[in-house]
Amino acid sequence: MQSSALSCSPVQTLNTSALPTAHVGGLLREWRTTRRLSQLELALEANVSPRHLSCVETGKAQPSRDMIARLADALGMPLRERNALLVAAGFAPRYRETELTSPEMAPIRRAIEFILQHQEPYPAVVMNRHWDILLMNDSIRRILERLRPGGPRHANMLRQIFDPQDIRGVLRNWEELAIDILRHMHNQVAMAPSDTKARALLDEILAYPDVPAQWRTRELGSTPQPLLNTVFGKDDLELRFFSTITTFGTPHDVTLDELRIECSFPADDATAEFCRKIMSG
Repeated sequence: MQSSALSCSPVQTLNTSALPTAHVGGLLREWRTTRRLSQLELALEANVSPRHLSCVETGKAQPSRDMIARLADALGMPLRERNALLVAAGFAPRYRETELTSPEMAPIRRAIEFILQHQEPYPAVVMNRHWDILLMNDSIRRILERLRPGGPRHANMLRQIFDPQDIRGVLRNWEELAIDILRHMHNQVAMAPSDTKARALLDEILAYPDVPAQWRTRELGSTPQPLLNTVFGKDDLELRFFSTITTFGTPHDVTLDELRIECSFPADDATAEFCRKIMSG
């Protein structure tokens, strides 16, 4: 560990006009609080001086790129938030953000499309961290068309599930599913306090009709179920699925860091048979 300094190092001269309004020390303190770590605990985990960390949080000292990297690792920050921390400290972002449709991402896209195709006849979708659906296989497209002619109204999974005019109308376990998804969203917002888009999305879905007021409060200590269970129903048709989420293990691109592949599997023989028939028809 670095030795504790008796006084704070002077702040480096920066072009403050180019910096965002977020202060690096404030961001670090916000993330540390979210992770429920004391300054000492974070300093020990990141192998930095507790005194220097205190000075950084109060704005009396400026962290180096290396210190930011170690603190971000210790805090388990997503790549987008790591970039924001670097920019707030006056450094260039470290991680690029490449569109999934760009030529550089062609190998990744082929791999994802391979996963989607090999998941058939069962559903699979690709989403970003704000639950926008980026890709889907033919199975989920045909199933949703069968359940709701014309398909979903929204291209966002959360809006589909919470909007009464969308697939919420054919979800027979809507309350169970909605509660579990809200656990994910509450945790996501709490773990990434600078993600204003996630906060706005959470507020939006909570404002849909018949969403209980108590769902606005995060249940501390609660964790989402490891498997997401979904029951679709229309007339005499009932389809039961459980889903798993796949993410990229060691991404070095913001886009990859935020991608999630949700694969659904039949929970009973009748659902498996329906999926086989709808894909062969």
